[in-house]
Amino acid sequence: MSWRATASERSSRADAAVRPFGGPAVRPSDRLAALDVFRGLTVAAMILVNNPGSWSAVYPPLRHAAWHGWTPTDLVFPFFLFIVGITTHLSIAARRVRGASDRQIAGRIVRRALLIIALGLLLSAFPFFPADRITHLRIPGVLQRIGVAYLVAAPLVLRTTPRVQVGVITAILAGYWLLLTRVPVPGLGRAALEPPDATLAAWLDRLVLDGHLWAVTRTWDPEGILSTIPAVATTLVGALAGRAVAPDRQRLGWLAGWGAVTCVAGLAWAAAFPINKNLWTSSYVLFTAGAAALVLAACIRLFRHGAGRWAEPFVVFGVNPITAFVGSEALARLMYSVIRVPYGGETVSLQQAIHRAVFASWLPDRPASLAFAVAVVLLWYVVLRALRTRGIILRI
Repeated sequence: MSWRATASERSSRADAAVRPFGGPAVRPSDRLAALDVFRGLTVAAMILVNNPGSWSAVYPPLRHAAWHGWTPTDLVFPFFLFIVGITTHLSIAARRVRGASDRQIAGRIVRRALLIIALGLLLSAFPFFPADRITHLRIPGVLQRIGVAYLVAAPLVLRTTPRVQVGVITAILAGYWLLLTRVPVPGLGRAALEPPDATLAAWLDRLVLDGHLWAVTRTWDPEGILSTIPAVATTLVGALAGRAVAPDRQRLGWLAGWGAVTCVAGLAWAAAFPINKNLWTSSYVLFTAGAAALVLAACIRLFRHGAGRWAEPFVVFGVNPITAFVGSEALARLMYSVIRVPYGGETVSLQQAIHRAVFASWLPDRPASLAFAVAVVLLWYVVLRALRTRGIILRI
């Protein structure tokens, strides 16, 4: 792990480099800067939806769907895995050009994946008290899923052809559909997609990880074991899309057309296998991958005609994503639950005190909650811009 960029990277820090979640840089170009804008947009959206002023006063598009269905918020995580897939393909191609052997690349993949998983577990344990935070450590998580998906998908990208990867994706999506809709849940006697704690995925989570699941649900986990399998498919779809990340009109048209068809296919499949972020259903994989391809194609098209200053904030988020994610999650935990201060005659969290004093004192509930979230995004923009100016990037 390294915090500081090399001298050559600092000299070109105005450009964006492609890294699989902070990995090895390749030569910047308009198409790669467009990818950083897409990644930065995704990271900024993640910070926005994870930091409302009040969880009881959030606009519906900034909430996850309660179960079946989707909102714009449900696009954030699969977009990020899609980007991990793209940058995995580009990174492997770049390393081969530089003369690295497949064995060297595979070793780096394993080290990077394990480090991402370890960071996720440390973030789950943070701030390491009280004691039950360790004894009942949540084992699944966002970084853990990214690490596992990368660990499985990257070797396939390294050692197999696109045709084989398409076959793997197809097998995962079809197999997962049959597994959740045809295999009876032990103790229930039938397959079930709802309620959340009655699915096969929830049963497996309890069987293997009971006591180490998300504290909000306890009986199932949104980043659980079974639903991580189709998340691998999302990453592989991104790797295939990485072959079309180019500014020329033919490839860009293919990317946009493929995205539209895949998005529609996901919506059609949802009639039999509902779009569901928590289960990461096969229809959800297709729908979100298609949407990601469309957004990426739009970013590349804009860059082909000149990005302008509007893109700079998103590039700032995009070139240092792991710092933004880990830092914002750690800060949120401190502000929302750990640090408590006196306010209005009672002791409240630091976050509540700031929200009430600065925003809720003069704005209605929902605008105040959104204003707080926007302020957190702006805070991280200032931090990340300062780090980028100094060439400081957390790389794995």
